[in-house]
Amino acid sequence: MTQPTQLRRILGLGFGLAFAFGTMIGVGILRLPGVVAAAAGDQTTVIVCWCIGGLYALMGAVSVSELAAMYPETGGMRIYPRRAFGERVGFIVGWADWLAIVATAAYAAVSAADFGTKLWPTAAGWERLVAVVVICAFGAMHAIGLRLGRSITAVASLAIGVLFLVLVVGCFLRAPVDSSASAAVVALPVARGFSIASVLLIVPAMRSIVTAYDGWYAPIYTAEECVDAAKTLPRAMIGGAALVTCLYVAINVALMRVLPLPVLAASTLPAADAARIVLPHGADTVMTVLSLVIVLSLVNGQALMGPRVLLSLAREGWIPSQFAQIGNGGTPQAALAVTMFAAGLLILTGSFAQIIDLFTVLAVLNYVFVFLSVFVLRYKAPDMLRPYQAWGYPLSTLVVLLGSLAFLAAAIAEDWRSGATAAIFLALCIPAYAFAARARQIPHSIVARVQEQ
Repeated sequence: MTQPTQLRRILGLGFGLAFAFGTMIGVGILRLPGVVAAAAGDQTTVIVCWCIGGLYALMGAVSVSELAAMYPETGGMRIYPRRAFGERVGFIVGWADWLAIVATAAYAAVSAADFGTKLWPTAAGWERLVAVVVICAFGAMHAIGLRLGRSITAVASLAIGVLFLVLVVGCFLRAPVDSSASAAVVALPVARGFSIASVLLIVPAMRSIVTAYDGWYAPIYTAEECVDAAKTLPRAMIGGAALVTCLYVAINVALMRVLPLPVLAASTLPAADAARIVLPHGADTVMTVLSLVIVLSLVNGQALMGPRVLLSLAREGWIPSQFAQIGNGGTPQAALAVTMFAAGLLILTGSFAQIIDLFTVLAVLNYVFVFLSVFVLRYKAPDMLRPYQAWGYPLSTLVVLLGSLAFLAAAIAEDWRSGATAAIFLALCIPAYAFAARARQIPHSIVARVQEQ
């Protein structure tokens, strides 16, 4: 039987929005409102901070949307630096991206096991085994086919949205707390204006906020599976970022209705505290279920993204061509198997935490390359058709580029060991690239089927 060679173009805008939404939402939103409230000091500044984070995500989305519409190819972030800077950079970005995806899948599966033991205490002590089962389950479901993966993404995103909506609506139906209680908090930014001291207090919170918005780029990994990708990808990324921005702002407004600001600022899990007020019966269970669905959605996202990075590398001859083969259901099954096996191995060895620290640095470096690619390709390919042009260019792209550089510098300063390890990884990639380039064989049949849009 002939092995299918084409990815299935069956994903529409609804999937893209669900994919971006489900990948962006993380458990951080359950605790971050307290961190931000403590740093900001007053309600207005809290909302402004979350709006700035959303605007940053939107500027990133509009910048990458230009590249995604130009090159609607599967493979994720590596596609654009490869076009802008050449094969070597594309090779390095691809491997760093894939390994970060694997580590994230392992982390999310372990988190799912931890939340699961709260619902099923008999599983306590078996968290690693449960996490491996989670990885295997998602691998098996995605191996069945893309249609099932699409359905899982839609259901997970819908469940997250509904559970958050229940919390938000419950907060708005509750009588608001006395505003005088909120005024009792020490409002440092208000008292001192936008002084250097107040800004320094807010900067760490803003770093956490921007991290909470990460994931808006998820649809680019399924570019060749999107119907009318040149239109669908920009709408999915920008729409997903806008949806999450609205949700995050609504959550913070809702929390401040039921929690006095001093209480919110002191809370380590304000969403759970608010749930106990508006959902007095079963609030802990609801929050555990919400947390569980969020991390399972993250595992699902990595199961979609990781195999398509390997697929792209295989098409170009960097790894064996078997990883470019597509199963009958439209899934790159060999690439999926290796991705999920690697995640399971990290869980069993317990090394995913260290790898996440390392690839947090490399992931931000990838963003730098991607945003630089917008500028480079404007210069190198000025006449190339751009179905979508980045709104606000060059300012919007410059802002996210400088933000990424600042984040990279801060991450290295905060954890210099991860920065040094990242530098070693990049240094090792140079001889690895040279070795792979000598052995590289590009099957013409694979190259020919990369669609031109």
